[in-house]
Amino acid sequence: MQRVRVGYGAGALAVLLAASGCSSGSGPADSRDVPAGPVAAASPAPSASGAPSAPAQDAVSEATWAKWGVKPLPKAPAPPADRPVKLTRTGPVPVFSEVPTGDKVVFVTIDDGAEKDPKFVEMLTELKVPITMFLTKDIVKNDYAYFKPLQALGNSIQNHTVSHPVMSKLPAAQQKAQICDDQAALTEQYGTAPYLFRPPYGDGANTAALNTAVQECGPRAVVLWRESMQIHDMQYQAADKKLRNGDIILAHFRGPSELKGETMTQMFAELLNRIQEQGFAVARLDDYVAGPTG
Repeated sequence: MQRVRVGYGAGALAVLLAASGCSSGSGPADSRDVPAGPVAAASPAPSASGAPSAPAQDAVSEATWAKWGVKPLPKAPAPPADRPVKLTRTGPVPVFSEVPTGDKVVFVTIDDGAEKDPKFVEMLTELKVPITMFLTKDIVKNDYAYFKPLQALGNSIQNHTVSHPVMSKLPAAQQKAQICDDQAALTEQYGTAPYLFRPPYGDGANTAALNTAVQECGPRAVVLWRESMQIHDMQYQAADKKLRNGDIILAHFRGPSELKGETMTQMFAELLNRIQEQGFAVARLDDYVAGPTG
């Protein structure tokens, strides 16, 4: 399968994105995900998360990894001085599902926000694994505070619409409202404007209507994914079912009702073990994205 490179969503060469999307419904995680639409290759892009750097992973003891049922991950390399994804302040926003890098790293993104398990905050505090959160207003508004300790660890909060609709089925004005209203709520609650956007299910990522709405609401890139975490394993776009340098992985804030009795921490441990088995480190996406210029 062709590798997806960073590129512009409007008018760029598109390749099929064949991974699972995300949903705020209540069915089992393995059956609810929907294939995302085609993804365009994106070009080097910005970093403006305002999030502090996370502690180094080598400060985590083997006993702490074992406490959470995870084998120690390799230490992530130092962030690149020349960030490979470079965003601009104007014009069409890029659409990307991986970061071009020679570093043996992947990036973990977690969507929606339905499950608010205090043990997951404890887990990330102790393991110091970086994530990027794409939050949906209607799903998190009952407890905005839950995500603040995760943000304080250096994990940025990004835009994932107000109510998690299929964007391509909405007229342009409603697409804009979904993005702009989430942007305003998250900026107010967390003090930093999201600069990345993820459409629910990956739907409409390469349409002109969605690209225009993203531009007008403030985010400067559309972020998709190469793999999606289910309950015990990942779904891969690559036929050989292997991770590649710079892959973006999709997971969700989900609990036992959606994970067939498994907890959020158990699912996340399974995800980290799948990454560890292939010898990858988990890096911070913000460290590879250069903030908007121009």
